Amino acid sequence: MLSANTLHLLLVLAGIGQLVLIVGSLAIPTVLKWREQMTDWPILLRQMFWNYAAYIWLTNLSFGLLSTFRPQWLLDGSPLGGVVAGFIFVYWGVRVLVQFFYFDISELPNDWFHTLARYALDALFIALTCIYGYIFVMQWLGHLPLK
Repeated sequence: MLSANTLHLLLVLAGIGQLVLIVGSLAIPTVLKWREQMTDWPILLRQMFWNYAAYIWLTNLSFGLLSTFRPQWLLDGSPLGGVVAGFIFVYWGVRVLVQFFYFDISELPNDWFHTLARYALDALFIALTCIYGYIFVMQWLGHLPLK
């Protein structure tokens, strides 16, 4: 079982990872040429797409800020902390499944930089799933170490 200090550190690192992710994700529309790709889409569909992208970005920002600056809220043993950790666990777990079993990455740039970035994202998504999953399960079982 991991100590409270270790879990605190893991959450801060997870938060920083998510904040780095949101900064990096600002380049995705350019790298994947979203504007060019969407020129034939109806305006409502384009608006909905950008709206969904903004919601995802803000969700990742919220998770990153919470985990970086208030990790104790997820580690305090409260039902709310457990539910929030569980939600973040499911969110990133689904993202891992989508990454490996749904997205067709055949059209992504295949140079060393983009390949390295893809592997880094894979590792980040898996790490986030494991960290929040561990906290959720330990909370559920009543084994979360409190300070």
